Amino acid sequence: MGSNWILVIDICLLSAFLGLGTLLKRKVPIFKKFLIPNAIIAGFIGMIIGPQLLNFVPKGALLGPNLEQIVYHAMAVGFISLALKERTREKGTEITNTGVGIVSTYLMQGILGFSITLFMAFTFMKDLFPSFGLLLPLAFGQGPGQASSIGGQWALVMSPDGIPGIVDGANIGLTIAAIGFLWACFGGVFLINYFVKKKGFKPDQFDPKDAESHMIEERDRPDDIPLSESIDRLTVQLFLIGIVYLITWGVISGLNFLLKDLGSMGATVGNLLWGFHFIFGAVIAIVVRMIFDNMKKRKIMNRTYPNNFLLQRIAGASFDYMITAGITAISIAVLGRYWIPTITITTIGMVFTMIYVYQLSKRIYSNHVIESTVALYGMLTGTISTGLALLREVDPNFKTPVAKHLVLGSGVGLLFGFPLLVLLSVPIVGYTTGNTIYYLYTMIGFVLYFIFLLLTMWFTKRKELKKEGKL
Repeated sequence: MGSNWILVIDICLLSAFLGLGTLLKRKVPIFKKFLIPNAIIAGFIGMIIGPQLLNFVPKGALLGPNLEQIVYHAMAVGFISLALKERTREKGTEITNTGVGIVSTYLMQGILGFSITLFMAFTFMKDLFPSFGLLLPLAFGQGPGQASSIGGQWALVMSPDGIPGIVDGANIGLTIAAIGFLWACFGGVFLINYFVKKKGFKPDQFDPKDAESHMIEERDRPDDIPLSESIDRLTVQLFLIGIVYLITWGVISGLNFLLKDLGSMGATVGNLLWGFHFIFGAVIAIVVRMIFDNMKKRKIMNRTYPNNFLLQRIAGASFDYMITAGITAISIAVLGRYWIPTITITTIGMVFTMIYVYQLSKRIYSNHVIESTVALYGMLTGTISTGLALLREVDPNFKTPVAKHLVLGSGVGLLFGFPLLVLLSVPIVGYTTGNTIYYLYTMIGFVLYFIFLLLTMWFTKRKELKKEGKL
């Protein structure tokens, strides 16, 4: 098979897996019962059929490095698409606290994972990369794209003795994310049953009439691109995303050029920047959207070019292919090499996440605590789609504001999450320089920021209660 066909065949195979996964989800009861998303089913089909096990694919197809590239770029396209959307600006303490709570969970997972791997690295697994456990908040909290991207960059770093960081780090990131999806589905069902049997919770019943009122329908607006226009609306969205991604590449390339004179330190930071490409893409997309809005406000531009409906569809498709490719790419051999730290941090991480989000929900929400717990757990071990899938089991018509809290709170979480991304680079400096004091600095930074976020939620909730006359 010619090399120019590899990418096309891979995408076609992923499409077939998604189709088969969708069929199984509709026809096989166990997949419905455990709320396993179509893309996860598709990913495991790909892993079984792919070259690692049955190898029922053309030679050269579905190889790990190629799939990791699909994951890497699909994630950026998804983030850029979401960032280009017009968003409703809503204020509320519960939305703010949801965003802060999401980031505090990342920190809890980071402290937990980092502590476990530091213990292992300094006792019985001395060759273990100390930042291994920091893949937990990336994989559980932010998904396979981020875990694969940053894990891949950590594979490139070198200790002063020439020892590489996480060998096959991208694959390990994908593996931890896949285990997170499984914990999200099976743990989420356990959580719902626990609340029903132990807490007497009664989930809302599905009402088709109410569901019909929430159907999404695309309608023309006076300022939309007319359907009769010579360029299709979807084409416009794709070229907007392409332009933003090209600017993203240019910005990161420029920063790497400026860092090249800093030697090995500059190279390390430069590699980390490529790992955070999705953040750069999202920020640039937000700026582009602001420019469009400003031009529209000043009457310089009469039409609304970014289309929310189509951008959401592009983002959804990107994340479906990202998840499918990510799970298909998982290497069983790599998992076998790191099975002790992987199973340990994912299992303990799942338990602590379940307990933490329940305690968090009780303190930041006045109502719908159980619905919030279920949704946040699904999101913080899988993705927002997993959280919404679990929420539908207890709130099928989305009558509660929990779905809105999840979506809008994620935007707030992006703002509060930047310091966490900075902290993730500190132990890498320690590894490349051989100075272990940086590990202590990282842990202190995690704990202090975690306390800051807890105090932020406490003050915000207290201010709300005072305003309502409950204090």
